Amino acid sequence: MKIADLLLPEYDNEIGVTRRVLERVPDDRADWKPHPRAFSMAHLAQLVAMLPGWVEHVMKKTELDIAPRSGPTMTYSNQKVSMLLTTFDAGAAAGRAALVRATDADFDVPWTLLAAGTVVSTQPRYMALRQLVLNHLVHHRAQLAVYLRITDQKVPQMYGPTADEK
Repeated sequence: MKIADLLLPEYDNEIGVTRRVLERVPDDRADWKPHPRAFSMAHLAQLVAMLPGWVEHVMKKTELDIAPRSGPTMTYSNQKVSMLLTTFDAGAAAGRAALVRATDADFDVPWTLLAAGTVVSTQPRYMALRQLVLNHLVHHRAQLAVYLRITDQKVPQMYGPTADEK
């Protein structure tokens, strides 16, 4: 069985779960944060919305500099949930298509994460995809679910029932 065939069911499940969490983000709490050093709800939701699009980047390129010396390549803004869902859906579709196209050899290509030109890690593309995209998505989605709970929003089912959905 191809690696992509093993990843796709998990990818599809995580994308569906993540979309349900994003749908619950309230537009009127964009600047809310649980702690001064934490992301605002809008910033966190935007990161979660963008992460599926990283699949395509990881599968097409062999490196990413998360803090290029030339300045940030992306900035965060307070966007309405409808815009975030549009971003999320486009990235999820592009990511899925990139996985469908991938060969097993594509997953073995060395992939490098940089910060200001300094190598943070180099690992097979498969591990970059798992750690920097899929696990990263689950991590930030869980943070967002906590934000929902703290702000009294309904938390959707993820891997099983929640207090809001039995």
